[in-house]
Amino acid sequence: MTSRTDTTEVPSTPDYVLPGRFEFITMMAMLTAMVAFSIDGMMPALPDIASDLSPDAPNAAQLVLTSFVLGLGVGTLFTGPLSDRFGRKPVIVAGVAVYVLGALTSVLSDSLWWLLLTRLIQGLGAAGPRVVVMAVTRDLYEGRGMAQIMSFVMMVFALVPAMAPLLGQQIIRISEWHMIFLAFAVFGVVAATWVTIRLPETLPKARRRKFHPRQIRAALTEMMALPDVRLPIVVMTLAFACLFSVISSIQPIYEDWLGRAETFPMWFCLTAILAASSSYVNARLVMRLGMRRLITSILVVQIFVSTGMLVVILLNPGGLTLFVAFLVWQQVQFFQAGLTFGNLNAIAMAPMGHIAGTAASVISALATVASVVLAIPIGLLFNGTPLPLVAGVLIYASLALFVMRRLRHIEDA
Repeated sequence: MTSRTDTTEVPSTPDYVLPGRFEFITMMAMLTAMVAFSIDGMMPALPDIASDLSPDAPNAAQLVLTSFVLGLGVGTLFTGPLSDRFGRKPVIVAGVAVYVLGALTSVLSDSLWWLLLTRLIQGLGAAGPRVVVMAVTRDLYEGRGMAQIMSFVMMVFALVPAMAPLLGQQIIRISEWHMIFLAFAVFGVVAATWVTIRLPETLPKARRRKFHPRQIRAALTEMMALPDVRLPIVVMTLAFACLFSVISSIQPIYEDWLGRAETFPMWFCLTAILAASSSYVNARLVMRLGMRRLITSILVVQIFVSTGMLVVILLNPGGLTLFVAFLVWQQVQFFQAGLTFGNLNAIAMAPMGHIAGTAASVISALATVASVVLAIPIGLLFNGTPLPLVAGVLIYASLALFVMRRLRHIEDA
């Protein structure tokens, strides 16, 4: 591991000692996992939320997931620049505090609109640790050292989406769905306490920059003027829309269409574990094949598999054949994430080295918010079958492939 310093002390903070590598990786993974836990842990609760808060419009319960992602996307636009101004640690702790506030007020929710508002607040708070984890790691490590640390972080992080639905299901069995938010709050308090006690400030005051909203506006104008940045953001938006659409609809599909609501967390766990290997596959292939070719290839696979899934739905063979076909299709959706998001970020960031921090926030915010707007209609169109979902994913994947063809002139670095 290559650190930016020759000692274990953090630059310009001599009174503090950097946690050991294992502790640092685990801490960063926990902060990163806050997002996955907050989304995937809610899935088993959707039927109960629909029954209690929106019995006349059960599909509206899916907005509990997308409202969190919407808040996350909006918050992401500001947390990076704010951490450059006030330091990493205050933004992480403040973000987690907002997240915990949103979780605790969600416990008291007695209407769907109140729950959606508190989930939006949770997402705004979660944007702090989501963005600043990368900045903290970059403050302390660079090059291959940073890549190694982030790889370990993502390996630990991958366990959370696998286990979150199982945990949510167990909480509902011993209590009821409101208590899932109490688990989120406890998770946030533990994370914030750990950061407060053990993580030193990694951005010295001498390296901090003033924050002005016009910096974001100027960065947005510059980025949208460059096709090499604009087009990857469009593709990322469409890829995120595919993923968020699946996350919003997958639990009702298991319950209403497949009749496997009880075993859904187990199958989702298996999918998440297998999908975690996509990051390893990407790391092995990207140096040989390049980012653009990998993205294009997985989109072609996505289109082919989604077309096949549409045929299966229309033929409706029933039984094990139908279930296995959906499992394969589901796996492709999550595997696609490991071969697209990181590569698209790298392509879009290539011309933005002079404003990397702000550019990273703008890219993430634009792609997240726009993808939620695209995903919400697909979730609301759920009709007891996966037909609207698969058709929507096929359309978005096809559009993404079309835009990727426009990027043919870009050579991978």
